[in-house]
Amino acid sequence: ELPAGRKATMKAHVGGVLAVRFNKDGAYCLTCGQDRVLKLWNPYKEACIKSYLGHGHEVYDVAVADDNSRLASCGGDKMVFYWDVASGNIIRKFRGHELKVNAVSFAGEESSVLISASYDKTVRIYDCRSRSLDAIQTMSDFTDSVTSLAVREHEICTGCVDGWIRIYDIRHGEMISDCVGEAVTCVRFTYDGNCVLCTCMDNKVRLFDKSNGELLNTYTGHKNDSYKVEACMTRGDSHVVCGSEKGDIFFWDLVSGKEVHKLSGHSNVVCSLAYHPSDTYLLSASVDGTVSLWQ
Repeated sequence: ELPAGRKATMKAHVGGVLAVRFNKDGAYCLTCGQDRVLKLWNPYKEACIKSYLGHGHEVYDVAVADDNSRLASCGGDKMVFYWDVASGNIIRKFRGHELKVNAVSFAGEESSVLISASYDKTVRIYDCRSRSLDAIQTMSDFTDSVTSLAVREHEICTGCVDGWIRIYDIRHGEMISDCVGEAVTCVRFTYDGNCVLCTCMDNKVRLFDKSNGELLNTYTGHKNDSYKVEACMTRGDSHVVCGSEKGDIFFWDLVSGKEVHKLSGHSNVVCSLAYHPSDTYLLSASVDGTVSLWQ
């Protein structure tokens, strides 16, 4: 069962919307954009509940803690902002990155750790429970901008413009790297944790076996050669979903690789996607300034 049509549209930000994320139970969503603002929404009612102000530059990514009480965001400020959801206050601004921060994610038990990926060729780990504003660990294995993060239990997967996917096993202190050969702009674990999905700027989405790095499938038909465009999995890993620079959203059968469905409605690049954790809802964010809810 795939989303059939558009249920709601939110004129979310002035300028492009750069990321959209469901909260943990899918009741709300978060958006961030070029207008330096984070927003909390009830997408089913097209209602903005709260705005979070404090960034001085555009905001590239937003993440929500497991208990929905805290947020993290990052962007052109070179810092990772750590927020209290209810009050809208900034708890901390974590420092250390020398250039803009592309992606952020919570990790660890009770979302006690923040992980960030930057244009400065590093990934940094911060302890939310510490008063220190500096990273507790820095990974510097990259030779170009680190565009994307995916976190699953004790594993951190990174995508980089240098054309490599790197997976860090924090528990064992190991790193495995696989060469894709094209600039990687988004990485996602499949729900079963066995594979890594990655988007590349050669108009292709690729699926890799996590254990041995084997290329399992390639998905094509969309346009992606100039912008960071996200892909994701549908629940149950049956289909691959990806945005396009022409404003469409493509669905492919995971196994056959065939394009099976397409949603249209955005007037510019669809740069971010979020699939509902338990229902057939998809959120899409676009450079056209809108967020759409599809069902």
